[in-house]
Amino acid sequence: MRTFNWAILGLGHIAHKFAESLALLPNARLHAVASRSAAKAEEFAAKFKVPHAVGSYDELLTIPGIDAVYIATPHSEHHAHTLLCLQGGLPVLCEKAFALNAHQSQDMINTAKERGVFLMEAFWTRFFPAINKALELVADGTIGEVKHLAADFGFVASYQPEARLFNPELAGGSLLDIGVYPLFISKLFLGEPQEIRAVAVPAPTGVDQNCAMVLSYASGATASLFSTLAANTDNQCILYGSKGQLHLNGRFHAANSLALRLTDQEPQLISCEKQGYGYHYEAEHVQQCLEQGLTESPLLPLQFSQELMQLMDTVRQQIGLRYPGE
Repeated sequence: MRTFNWAILGLGHIAHKFAESLALLPNARLHAVASRSAAKAEEFAAKFKVPHAVGSYDELLTIPGIDAVYIATPHSEHHAHTLLCLQGGLPVLCEKAFALNAHQSQDMINTAKERGVFLMEAFWTRFFPAINKALELVADGTIGEVKHLAADFGFVASYQPEARLFNPELAGGSLLDIGVYPLFISKLFLGEPQEIRAVAVPAPTGVDQNCAMVLSYASGATASLFSTLAANTDNQCILYGSKGQLHLNGRFHAANSLALRLTDQEPQLISCEKQGYGYHYEAEHVQQCLEQGLTESPLLPLQFSQELMQLMDTVRQQIGLRYPGE
């Protein structure tokens, strides 16, 4: 069995979770880490027993033997860091939101295609066993025709104007950070919407603190989606069908089971595997793609990520949110 050498670029909160998750894969090894601070890189490397640690992102390209790079920097930096790695011939798994806007993500995709290098958005939700099971049930018509999807994601973030979540320079706001999840799940189950309407309440820095979206589809379905940095929500996703309902249990973006509620029947709980945080599911998928010589994922194609970015651009246009330099 081939062992894959991973590198992590950007060593914030999520990078620690990804590093811990990689340990669950027998054929994955954390080979290198890069931060803007050498001290931070070395501290991270010591914690996870990583052989290579560098204090600049450019330096990562000088380390031999890297099979894939996980990019975990703020949204505003994804474009530059993805291009850096792709141009260096390194396969990339880039955190969501994929980029700042659809113009940037298209540039990333074009570069990957020109270079023939693997690129995928790190939408870990897509690879959870519970999500795959839910897709199967919906495709089989278990809940009939889906008529509505409701999804929310919210938590209370302490207001710090300079912090990533509220800073326009770092592409802050609820939409790009967590609103992307309800949008993603609606796109995964219902496809491209015909129409989307959005309203938002801005934080004092101008980024969206609350964002509410309603969508309609050619199938006759609708969706209501919500994200907020000002309240703890249930973080749930419910699909309402003509024959019953399907609930993604736990926080829907990292679901651990499903509740099937068919009309006139006892509710049924469907348990699904969820190991650790669950980041290893996407890493394992990337490894399978690389093993097969693929340059994009069949489960999360680049076109899907591009369309998702375009939806977020449309929402930001409607709520009047522009980032510096756009």
